[in-house]
Amino acid sequence: MVFLQKQFYPLCIIFQMTMNTTSPKVQLLYDLCKTTFSNSGLSSSASSQSIQILCSLLDTFTPADVGLKEENPIDDEGHGRVARCTQPITYLHIHECDGFTVQYLPFQAFYASFDRVHKMCIFCFPTSSVIPLHDHPEMTVFSKVLYGSLHVKSYDWIEPTCIRESTEPGCPQVRLARLVMDKVFTAPCRTSVLYPKSGGNLHCFTAVSPCAVLDVLAPPYREDLGRKCTYYIDYPFSTSGNGAQISNGKEEDYAWLAETETPDDLYMQPGVYVGPPIEV
Repeated sequence: MVFLQKQFYPLCIIFQMTMNTTSPKVQLLYDLCKTTFSNSGLSSSASSQSIQILCSLLDTFTPADVGLKEENPIDDEGHGRVARCTQPITYLHIHECDGFTVQYLPFQAFYASFDRVHKMCIFCFPTSSVIPLHDHPEMTVFSKVLYGSLHVKSYDWIEPTCIRESTEPGCPQVRLARLVMDKVFTAPCRTSVLYPKSGGNLHCFTAVSPCAVLDVLAPPYREDLGRKCTYYIDYPFSTSGNGAQISNGKEEDYAWLAETETPDDLYMQPGVYVGPPIEV
């Protein structure tokens, strides 16, 4: 017990500040992440308890804590499906520093400018907009839906690696993955966590209604260190399942994933963050 108190005393103090201070929650989140994460992501002392503390803080976040106002789903529906699909996802940059990333949904084009430091940013997107299936190599990601409804479909790679080469000219190589999640999250809801090799490290987001998701990435994307965002297309297991072994579950719990280029129809625009500033 004494050992645990020594290990997590700084984390517990920061978390207790959420009840005893007027500091903005984004500042508390920054302070807690700085204590929890090392430059390479989760520090050696970041156990399940410290992860739970971070999730507990994220669970308390609302749109107002980051300067957002929840969009009106009725107004959004008035645009019609075609118009909604052409509305851009909005990116709001908050902060960046070494070791971890705090953001709203990942998108590679914006990471290119900030891939050497952690960043806090916001992604808000309209109904029917999609962040295609992509991965988070060697990352731990905390996700919190702030408002609206978001459909999440996620996979983990099967180990040992199972790869199929296509016999058809021009068809890509595929790799077997297991379905982890296929559900809709509606705010208010709990924070979810994915890990480098579990929890749904590869995922796709589809906005059921106007929504925003707060993510904490540890460590951030950085291509020169092998943390490059890769996009995928998923195919039913039956398309290449001949000879593949399934240790548990049913065929519908598995899929073949093929790498693909960054989608051309991923529509993104920068915005201006108007929430509380971060003091480093």
